[in-house]
Amino acid sequence: MAKRLLSWNDLKTLQKELTKNINPKSRWIAICEGTGCRVYGCLDVSKALEQELQKQGLNNVKIMHTGCHGFCERGTLMVIHPEGIFYSRVKPEDVVEIVEKTIKNNQVIERLVYVDPQTSKKIPYEKDIPFYKFQKRMLLGQNQKISPTSINDYIAIGGYQALAKVLFEMTPEQVISEVKTAGLRGRGGGGFAAARKWESSRKASGEPKYIICNADEGDPGAYMDRSVVEGNPHSVIEGMIIGAYAVGSSDGYIYIRHEYPLALHHITEAIKQAHEYGLLGENILGSKFTFDIKISRGGGAFVAGESSALMQSIEGRVAEPRAKYVHMAEHGLYNKPTVLNNVETWANVPLIINMGSAAYGKIGTENSKGTKIFSLVGKINNTGLVEVPMGVTLKQIIYDIGGGIKQGKKFKAVQTGGPSGGVLPADKLDLAVDFDRLTEAGSMMGSGGMIVMDEDNCMVDVAKYFIGFLQEESCGKCVPCREGLKRMFEILNKITDGKGEESDMQTLDDLSQLLNDGSLCGLGNTAQNPVLSTIKYFRDEYEVHIRDKKCPAKVCKALIRYQINKDKCTGCYLCFKNCPSNAITGQIKQKHEIHQDKCIKCGICYDVCKFDAVTKE
Repeated sequence: MAKRLLSWNDLKTLQKELTKNINPKSRWIAICEGTGCRVYGCLDVSKALEQELQKQGLNNVKIMHTGCHGFCERGTLMVIHPEGIFYSRVKPEDVVEIVEKTIKNNQVIERLVYVDPQTSKKIPYEKDIPFYKFQKRMLLGQNQKISPTSINDYIAIGGYQALAKVLFEMTPEQVISEVKTAGLRGRGGGGFAAARKWESSRKASGEPKYIICNADEGDPGAYMDRSVVEGNPHSVIEGMIIGAYAVGSSDGYIYIRHEYPLALHHITEAIKQAHEYGLLGENILGSKFTFDIKISRGGGAFVAGESSALMQSIEGRVAEPRAKYVHMAEHGLYNKPTVLNNVETWANVPLIINMGSAAYGKIGTENSKGTKIFSLVGKINNTGLVEVPMGVTLKQIIYDIGGGIKQGKKFKAVQTGGPSGGVLPADKLDLAVDFDRLTEAGSMMGSGGMIVMDEDNCMVDVAKYFIGFLQEESCGKCVPCREGLKRMFEILNKITDGKGEESDMQTLDDLSQLLNDGSLCGLGNTAQNPVLSTIKYFRDEYEVHIRDKKCPAKVCKALIRYQINKDKCTGCYLCFKNCPSNAITGQIKQKHEIHQDKCIKCGICYDVCKFDAVTKE
């Protein structure tokens, strides 16, 4: 049973005990055991490494079983300290060589090091890899230093010191003032000033007041919050306790996505450990402040991430939004004053207290302070989680950190802000990434999704995909969102089927205005962004679909025509044998032909042809 900490001095003493024997030059290994690396078999790698170290008598070499390192597509990731040697795509069969050559003899195994896709240069040290070198990993950087299931690891790196400072040296008003001076804006989508929420809730009448962490991350391709909860759950808990002290709350909830089992396990364990140490519950750290946290699991609906819908879900009702004139800070959960922020926002709070608002405020832009974590995915060489200061350009993220476009293809667009975000073209690559600049360009920061597209992406099809997603995820409570999205999807589908009309462009614009003006919540208010931004920046693509009945990117099936170039056809019979609709005729070693009336546009003939004889027009 852990010893309950009864004072700030007890916390300081424990930290000293945990760090007194740490030698900065000692050998230790950080292995990513986040969800991404688990898919690649990291647990087998960890087990093999433990067995090999024991076999070789290297019991002084510590293995740190960490959360996400960010470079997710290269798992399993391993960093060997103190040198910081970075190995990726490690398999269990590599372990013996790693121990023999690197752990024992400081030799770098070149086949396991990172190779820069732009220069083909091998880079053995993590600090020199562009993916990491150009980030500012204030939050994610802590993941590699701790085991997410060990409160002692978190305390050893200074965890809960910010909470202690707040409880014993600051008034609630001073905490709110510090967060306000730091300029912290909510990282969950809207970018609302965190301190304004806190202040409104503190002043609101009604007891009890509630603190909620929104960990119901539903954007396609986004997993920022999951990785913070998986990798450093105590940072979120500490931020929530500080917020509760500032607001005057004794009750908190973490609303976590149902599909995040590892994050749920880690946050549950972290809450249990915080209770044992006296960091949650009654009289925290011997003070007179009491606060506790409960976990509520999400119901699998994208709309449940909206503030009022989320609160209805916690209350055991259907996750439907309420009208926006009802302010959550005054009438939120159970109609009581409530502060809702997302995972990343809460995790920033201890940083602000430890650094001081002045130092924190120097990071980022004038109106967007600190760093932001983005989920960088799509047609890009380096996919994963990146944390950068507000104000860096899209180009820096996509090319310096992301390593450019796969297979040397041409960059076409990037979609930011999740399914309700906008699509920005190549001439916006120098755009500074912050809340205001993205909104001005017709997109949004959102929770931090960033999907990169190349020349092979069709912008009409992209808009259709996101509108289809939003249509399915709409709760259907308000008519503008329910019917507007349905009609918008029908029009986009008609255009990609080659049945579009010139008037469709105006109808899409009218529907966009209807959604923005009449929808109850943020889902409907911003749902038009994928359509409006693609029309604004790629209007010519819509016009070609409508006027010429062609898809320039050769994506929309109804507008594609597969043909066989008889000068290249060898009669190998591959396309004939693989065609599921019997649309191809011809004899072996003779020229083949595709009959358009039978062709279902599946593209199998195009994929299997080894002689480039099948063309797509």
